[in-house]
This record gives sequence, C-alpha cells and structure tokens, in this order.
Amino acid sequence: MSSRIPSLNWLRVFEAAARTESFARAATQLNMSAAAVSQQVRALETRLGTPLFHRHAHAVTLTETGRAYLPSVQQSLLMLETATTGLFGETREQRLYVQSVLLFAHGVLAGGLPAFQQAHPQVNLSMSTGNLVSDFANRFTDLQIVFGNPTLYGTEGDELLTERLYPVAPSEIAAQIRQPQDLFNFPLIEVSTHRASWPHLFETLRLPPGRARYFFADNSLMAAELSASGGGVVLARAPASDRIMTLSGLVPCLPGIEVAGQEAYHLIYPSRAALRPPARAFRDWLLDYSAAVQTR
Repeated sequence: MSSRIPSLNWLRVFEAAARTESFARAATQLNMSAAAVSQQVRALETRLGTPLFHRHAHAVTLTETGRAYLPSVQQSLLMLETATTGLFGETREQRLYVQSVLLFAHGVLAGGLPAFQQAHPQVNLSMSTGNLVSDFANRFTDLQIVFGNPTLYGTEGDELLTERLYPVAPSEIAAQIRQPQDLFNFPLIEVSTHRASWPHLFETLRLPPGRARYFFADNSLMAAELSASGGGVVLARAPASDRIMTLSGLVPCLPGIEVAGQEAYHLIYPSRAALRPPARAFRDWLLDYSAAVQTR
C-alpha cells in the first residue's frame, strides 16, 4: 500500500499559502512563481482527494478541511525545523508563530514589532489575530496573547496589560455630553466580548443602566469606526485602544472620568521551560515593552 503522506515541498507551499491567504504572497516568500504555488497546491489536493482552498479573484481562503489540516502541518514543519536546527546548527531564520487578540495586535504590537525585528533579525515572525475563545482553540502557535481569563487558553503565562475605560465620541457629540446623564441621549456602542463595559462604568458613576440604548459590536476596532461615523458613544480601552481612537478622531466625552477594567491581556504558552529560543526572546521583549506601554 502506498503512503498517503504528501511531498514535504507540497506541505511547505500549502502552509505558506494558507498563512498568507494568497498564492502570490506565498510565491514571494518561497521564491517561486504564483503558478508553481498553484500547481503544487493542486497536486496536494489531488493526493488528498479533497479541496483545501476556495479560490477567489485576488485571494484564497481555506476550506473547513484545509483549516483543520493547517495546525498539524505547521506543527510538523516546525518540529522538523527544530530537530534539524538542534542536530545540525542554527538555521538562517527561526520561525516564530504568535497569535494575538485583535485590539492588542493593532494598538500595542504594531507600534513595537519593528523594534523587535530589528533587534532579532534572525526571527521570522508569523502573526495572526483572533477575537473569541474559539479563535484560539486548536491553533498551533508558540505564543498567544489573549484577553480575559487566561486559564481558558493555556497552562502558563504572564500578565501584560490592564485597561482603563472612559467614554469617547466624535467631537461634535462629545461637546453635547456635559454630565454623565447626557450619555443616555445617544446610542452606546457595546463590545459584546468584554466583561467590563458600560454597566461597569454606570455602577461606578451610580447611574441607572436601564436608560441606556445599546448597539452591539464584536470588537473594539469596529466599535470605534461605528462611533466615528456618528453611530454613538463608545468606551475607550486605554492604552490598547489609544491608536484606533486617535485614527478614528474620537475624543473623551467627560474628561477626568474613567474606571479601571476588570480583565487584562495575558501572554500564554504551554510551558515556559519548553519555549524555543525565538519564543523566549519574544516573551522577554514583550514583557518589557508592555510595561512601558502601561505607564505611558
């Protein structure tokens, strides 16, 4: 009976195409043509007897089967790379897989990663984002940056950043909010994935939450854009939200009024002792960088 294990080169091409969601970007990373990437992915699909990608005009997305297959392929390639490095010396680049909750990636990591890459040019960083607990399940990564209860995600970790909450809106709306009760004159945009939100602020301000009219969004970036478009008032979640609030042109509605959040961002991993060298370097850098962001 012939083996169903596919060609290693096919798997490398599949992993790059799945990670970048583009045959063209995968081709650039692998120093191949896009046509060659497409051909090798098609050969892998033929061998496995099932499609791994949905083809679109300018991108590709994984099928359910492809999405289920990717973590095993990434882990297998990484294990092979690690074993080769351990036995035969350092490779030119060390792959590092990091997954982060969206707001932290946008508002915190984006500003610091160039400095990390400059300090560690040998690390080939692969970043992905998620927003829900389910987004972080069954994904192979070296490190994950999550928000909320860290025990839902991993076995070991470090607290990175807490948050401060205060209402923000476009300046023309903020100017109409002179006292806390004025908040009820506008729709309040709620991020449904956060435990500390408008009711938490109302409790601190001793306001009756029953007067509020809510509009629900599933992430803070969407909430900020909705507010910027005149959709209502949103809660800033400083310091992680500072960048998106500035880009969206939102300003504090009640300067000086803010409350501490009830949850924090955490870096998690299965075992600190088992972290590979690039993951240890990233952890050390991130702890220092997050501490600096917290004190801004």
